[in-house]
Amino acid sequence: MEALLLESELIKRHQPPYNTDVKDDKSWNMVVITDEAFPRVLVERGRAFARLSNPAALPEEDGQKRKRTKARSRVKASFGPFPAGRSLFEALRIIRKIFPFRDTCTPPSGLVPLPPKPCFNAQIGLCPGVCAGAISAKEYAKTIRHIRLFFSGKKRSLVRLLEKEMASAASDLDFERAANIKKTLFSLNHIRDVALVVRDREERLSGNAFRIEAYDVAYLGGSHTVGVMTVVQNGHTDPASYRKFILRGEAKGNDLVALEELLRRRLAHSEWTFPDALVVDGSDVQRHVAEAILRDRDLSIPVFSVLKDAHHKPKEILGGEEKERFGKSMLLANAEAHRFAISFHRKRHRKSFLS
Repeated sequence: MEALLLESELIKRHQPPYNTDVKDDKSWNMVVITDEAFPRVLVERGRAFARLSNPAALPEEDGQKRKRTKARSRVKASFGPFPAGRSLFEALRIIRKIFPFRDTCTPPSGLVPLPPKPCFNAQIGLCPGVCAGAISAKEYAKTIRHIRLFFSGKKRSLVRLLEKEMASAASDLDFERAANIKKTLFSLNHIRDVALVVRDREERLSGNAFRIEAYDVAYLGGSHTVGVMTVVQNGHTDPASYRKFILRGEAKGNDLVALEELLRRRLAHSEWTFPDALVVDGSDVQRHVAEAILRDRDLSIPVFSVLKDAHHKPKEILGGEEKERFGKSMLLANAEAHRFAISFHRKRHRKSFLS
């Protein structure tokens, strides 16, 4: 996302003559903040942005368009151009979860009474409830200021501002607001992880390349619990990418607790390439635990589980449609994870016994 903002800034600064996206103004995407008491955040293209910026500049034959545009608000701030429309909408989707903004609903006034319930976006947490009078213009202005700083590429300034607001809220004993700002700061620092997942999966899945990660835990009598991650890259094992984890939580023989710690610690390493699919050992129970952890991190990666029979042989792969594509690789990764976990646990147990 930061690269997206940098690209926009460089296009504005250098005006590259051979960039066809920039030469064709109809393909430009602009992020627009309207000049209203409760500004809207919109995405507009070439001529639509020109009409919004300066309706009077339209030719005479566009009188009807000029008339309709006058009914809309003028531009208070704009950012762009963003030639990559898909990336821009992905960026807005993420930033709106962090800073909910108004785009279509109408604020209450003397002529517009309060609605019986907030707009749909407010109900799902993407709008602060402007139409329902849930936020004042002063408070909403802070949200708009945060969005402007972000799209201006001033993330450090934004973080410092939020840290200052958090300290002020804490000193005023408004701990609920301070906690909300803390979550916002975490989300801002987490944006890079989400963007990496989207980018990595699109680059690899556009061809035949793929990465599968499998996880397994091992213990004896609830002690010396360890976890491992194995990787299958393009149908072949990739031992250099295998990872070992000494689990220090309160698992004590509980597979689900151990799996949760293992996955959370793996996902904390955003510098490692994210996979196209995760494989866990067990039933739907283990799979659902993994899916819940991914939802907490706002990551969209399919999860599969390998169900075993009484002899601990693979019986069935549980999960979505992609199991047909990755089936053999998932079984290979799962078998490697089981072997690697047992080997690591024996070494740990032997070392502890000798000590």
